[in-house]
Amino acid sequence: MATEQLASYDASSGRRSRAGLSGRTLSSSATWALTAIIALGLIYYHWRYEGWLETIIFAEAVTASLFSALLFLSRRALFSIVLIALLVATIVIAADVKQHYIEMVLHAYDVVFYLTSWSTIVFLWVDHKLMLLALAGMVALAAGSGLFLWQIDGTRIPRSISSVLFVLCVAVAAWASYAKGERRNTLFFWDNQYLASFYSSWSETIETLWRGQLLDALKAQPLPPFAVPATCDPSERPPHIILIHQESAVPPSYFPQIDYDPALDPFFKSFDGRLHKLRVETYGGASWLTEFSVLTGVSTYSFGGMRTFVQSLMEGKIHDAVPQVLARCGYKNSLFYPVPKDFVASGRFYSTIGIPDIFDYRAQGAKRFNERDRFYYQHVLDNIERNLSQSNSPLFMFVVTSATHLPYTYKYAPDVDVPGGGAGTDPEMSEYLRRLAMAHMDYDEFRSLLAKRFPKERFLIVQYGDHQPIATRTLLGFDKGSAAEDVQLTPESPGLLTYYSIDGVNYEPPPLPDEDIVEVPYLGTILLNEAKLPLPPSYQARLDLMSLCGGRYYTCTKSKKILSFHRRLMDSGLIDGP
Repeated sequence: MATEQLASYDASSGRRSRAGLSGRTLSSSATWALTAIIALGLIYYHWRYEGWLETIIFAEAVTASLFSALLFLSRRALFSIVLIALLVATIVIAADVKQHYIEMVLHAYDVVFYLTSWSTIVFLWVDHKLMLLALAGMVALAAGSGLFLWQIDGTRIPRSISSVLFVLCVAVAAWASYAKGERRNTLFFWDNQYLASFYSSWSETIETLWRGQLLDALKAQPLPPFAVPATCDPSERPPHIILIHQESAVPPSYFPQIDYDPALDPFFKSFDGRLHKLRVETYGGASWLTEFSVLTGVSTYSFGGMRTFVQSLMEGKIHDAVPQVLARCGYKNSLFYPVPKDFVASGRFYSTIGIPDIFDYRAQGAKRFNERDRFYYQHVLDNIERNLSQSNSPLFMFVVTSATHLPYTYKYAPDVDVPGGGAGTDPEMSEYLRRLAMAHMDYDEFRSLLAKRFPKERFLIVQYGDHQPIATRTLLGFDKGSAAEDVQLTPESPGLLTYYSIDGVNYEPPPLPDEDIVEVPYLGTILLNEAKLPLPPSYQARLDLMSLCGGRYYTCTKSKKILSFHRRLMDSGLIDGP
């Protein structure tokens, strides 16, 4: 009997135990050697790829917490470390694949989304069969490895030790989460911190699941659903609409400390000679948040911690966006985009809300991601001429500019002689003002060419600043070394004020709203109204809310009115939700 049983030494408890048949259990030294090798490999990966000290410690502590939890349940060290290593490998591979295709890494909500949507699984099977098979292979490998290691792992770690280790690791993870501060907007897009970003997304995913829906809304309300018009019948031939996303544009007049050329001021004013203030929801970057609110008429704040991913999460779930309304009115819609259309999944999102023609930097033959504005305007002019030669359909063109984007540490287009800031102006601010001057010059030229090349066509031009430039951070009380993601602002901060302007070429727009500040979700409604198009019931409701809330949306004091509106959107099938 002694030859058929093998006594194995439990290194952590100091006791000898009988465990398994001869040859089926690894020796204590081999077990701990393999455990140590795998642990060192995990430590190396975290320190090599998970960013700076605080994010490294955070990711390592969470991984160690998972190991400790599994160790508590199984009492087997090698079994636990191997399964955790396979889990880490799966997260890393999945994040890398996702980033390759849509420039976003893995989020915890992805797991919920993909595992609870049969249609999405079918889509993956049809279009990404190899990846789905690889994932199934990883699951099979983990299951097989687990069964095998359960039999050969002779360690039996006391639960008193693993529970203490778990509590310690969770405490370190909590400290590191606090020490690393608020999650950066860029974390899920290009920092490549696959584990830290995935672990950071757990809390907001749990919050969303607890809420039961992505969009914050009343659970139920008595108002009837919105009627959804199948077509649109304008009283007269509508104007072509050009929506210009002026990158990082803010009127310098907002900051009395800035010494600038007042010739810039007309650039920000509308046809009525007034400066109209716009409150946006991001600072220094994350332009896609502003784009989303402008086009969908919904605040990104209403998505809670998931708002950074709002375009990818709402892909195919918005059915009444501004481009979709325009398409029902006969418009042909297009987008001129300065970066690859896969950036933060934007191209996929835009195509689902009614913009089929997306001209990204490759399609436009751009040599860089921040061409001068006139480069994109030239493509718009050519697109107008091409379409007018083929059809009488009105055109909607969404133009995203980029020349005024950070960094401001080098002289953009040094051969162009335009004023910057006055004597003593911070170099970054001075460079930013130079770029604004060029944007002003290019817009004036574009407007002139519209009138010259298309004298019989009418154009409505809507411009907006997507967020303030990082060059204003010191004027808001932040240190010059602060990155855009470090500038944390409340929804009513002056750092979130930009502008919108309305202009017409061969077209006289109607009067603009009287509200001193309009929040960004209303801008699409203003655009439709300025084009003199019949407003669908959902947009008429937005117009009523803008009046009721004094231009406020997320910060409206009558917040239940906004939440009730969201519920009506979902009940009407205009936004997919529970």
